[in-house]
Amino acid sequence: MQLADHNRTGSVGLALAGGGPEGAIYEIGVLRALDDALDGLDLNDVPVTVGVSAGAFVGASLANGITTSQMVRSVVGEEPVEHPFRPEMFLSPAFGEYFRRGIQVPQLVLEAVRSFLREPKESNGFVSELVGQLSRALPVGLFDNAPLQEYLAAVFEAEGRTDDFRELKNELYVVATDLDSSETVVFGGDDRDSVPISVAVQASTALPGLYPPVDIDGRHYVDGVLNKTVHASVAFDHGAGLVLCVNPIVPVDTARAVAHGAMRRGRLTDRGMPGVMSQTFRTLIHSRMGTGMASYRERYENADLVLFEPRKDDYQMFFTNVFSFSSRKDVVEHAYRSTLVQLRDRALEVGPILERHGLRLRQDVLARPTFDIWESIQDSAPTSSSSSTAAELRKALADLDELIG
Repeated sequence: MQLADHNRTGSVGLALAGGGPEGAIYEIGVLRALDDALDGLDLNDVPVTVGVSAGAFVGASLANGITTSQMVRSVVGEEPVEHPFRPEMFLSPAFGEYFRRGIQVPQLVLEAVRSFLREPKESNGFVSELVGQLSRALPVGLFDNAPLQEYLAAVFEAEGRTDDFRELKNELYVVATDLDSSETVVFGGDDRDSVPISVAVQASTALPGLYPPVDIDGRHYVDGVLNKTVHASVAFDHGAGLVLCVNPIVPVDTARAVAHGAMRRGRLTDRGMPGVMSQTFRTLIHSRMGTGMASYRERYENADLVLFEPRKDDYQMFFTNVFSFSSRKDVVEHAYRSTLVQLRDRALEVGPILERHGLRLRQDVLARPTFDIWESIQDSAPTSSSSSTAAELRKALADLDELIG
């Protein structure tokens, strides 16, 4: 947890970074911990919330009145919920994109032949021309992000919720990137508040290569993380005096991974391309975020910022598979517990900053010998019988997952 210490009071803002399904689950655990530990904070009534990618998904849910308890239960599926969150919906193959690109192949081959005949080249000239033409038939995304948009649209149909930025009680901003201009675009602002929230979140989560760009009014948008990681400046620019930032993307330091049992050898190359690419992506994103944090201190010298993120030796966050039930459960529990430990360990440093903005650390919560997220959400469970059934179901699913693993 890192701080920028200043002296101005003002409204509280929330800035949530990206991180895929794992990042969304981590953020939910962190936010549940803040819900418990900060007196005076109502995460469903934050004056300004800004989200990018996975953070846009979580932030839009909070702005629509979905509580952190509801999100925890939805993610883990520990009981029947209105709309259970399934990470698998992030991995729906983009069959439509495959088809649209595939039907171009005959025409592209014909164009390669025509181009070669117009200007005959050396013996390998046609092969080069053909490869160049066929590259245009490669899909621009492996997975379809339409299921995410459809999921959110269905969630926001419930009474008291909305898929319209203009109908929200508080300000919500979703950040994406205009692919053709590379400019940052903020949905929810005066000139872009007519776009449905679910569509804006779909655009903000469209990481190039994994998901196709999202067409909105003839422009194509992709993940907002391309230009900046957290976009806390949006919250500051809209009047926040204190911004609580959550960032789940941190590069791992494998120095102690073997001792902790996370790896047999402390070499990410042993994990193949996924391990190398994950570390590379995390390093780039986190380095850029550090630059952004430094600029915030210069631009908003009279404002406060508190950042929550995993440590670099947080192997549970790096070596996890959130498509497994037990892993989803572990991540949300770990995020909840580690955040409360951070707040307890740095209470003397964080407390005065929070108090300047009307928030107070709940010492009774931080003094607990253990931090149990399931005990935390127990009071908001529908009934004691359903909680008992949920606990049994959770244990059965965990046992099944362990057996299969």
